[in-house]
Amino acid sequence: MLVIFFVLFSISSCEGKVQLPKNVVVKAVFAFGDSIVDQGNNNDIITLAKCNFPPYGKDFNGGIPTGRFCNGKTPPDILVEELGVAELVPAYLDPNLKTEDLKTGVSFASGGCGFDPLTTTLAAAIPLSTQLNQFEEYIEKLKALVGEEETNYILENSLFLVVAGSDDIANTYFSAGIRLKQDINSYTNFMVAKASEFLQELYKLGARKIGFFGIPPLGCLPSQRTLAGGFNRVCVQEYNQAAQLANTKLSAALNSLSKNLPQSKLVFIDIYNPILDLIVNPQKYGLEEVEKGCCGTGKIEVTILCNKFSGTCEDDTKYLFWDSYHPTEKAYRILVNQILKKYINNFL
Repeated sequence: MLVIFFVLFSISSCEGKVQLPKNVVVKAVFAFGDSIVDQGNNNDIITLAKCNFPPYGKDFNGGIPTGRFCNGKTPPDILVEELGVAELVPAYLDPNLKTEDLKTGVSFASGGCGFDPLTTTLAAAIPLSTQLNQFEEYIEKLKALVGEEETNYILENSLFLVVAGSDDIANTYFSAGIRLKQDINSYTNFMVAKASEFLQELYKLGARKIGFFGIPPLGCLPSQRTLAGGFNRVCVQEYNQAAQLANTKLSAALNSLSKNLPQSKLVFIDIYNPILDLIVNPQKYGLEEVEKGCCGTGKIEVTILCNKFSGTCEDDTKYLFWDSYHPTEKAYRILVNQILKKYINNFL
């Protein structure tokens, strides 16, 4: 969950802000994948995986629900804000998308999407294959706007985020019964193969600097604690071990691909350990509640179950999770800052 941006810039030690080195340009940020970076693409498709209603967006530009699975800004928004590229990253399918927005990047992501096509089908989300088709369509629109030469320049100097895989393991493998037919080793091999195919297709369309987010400690998400953590809602170790196994394989696959795709910067971003540290040591980050979300009881509410009747916590800045599956803007800001500092040199 988070982002992939941190290329070519340094962090100001006094303010923690990202500053680009001289002669380095970041023109745009693009996002592909699932709900962590879905900026509202699910609003107008037929799916239960949507959140364009209160209390989502409670802390977003006047309290407007936009379809972001959060109380406020998401990782792509925080990234372009830090870099000074734009104020927000809009959804590609936003009916109010302005032509000028195309120049600084958009999100093609869809809540519920996974590398496994079955994951996407179960959630009625927009498949990664369709997200690629939309990116091709976007490129043609950009060419019509700024010309082919400028379009190529923008793509060459853009950051691409890929965030997916959590729904494959949590929703498809463990909840949809795939585990009864396939062991986790073979299923994660399948995930990695699909992820590799997607990355190669994205590369063919012009992406060069790609940040690939790993899978978080799924067993510690509030919803998974509730569903499989027993009476005391403990972290589900089987889910966490599956996430770690997938991360190990995905990281190795990216390393191999990076060597075979000329001029590419494919960076695996570990979010498992940073999020686990937030859970184990919340006081270090000014957090107080890490086992429940802010919405409703915090134990199960997500998407349509988190609504205007659910109620919310008094102060979401003390919470790691907004709903039972997605972090708060406060948590995203902490994580993005950590990731920028750790991975910046990998993109240079």
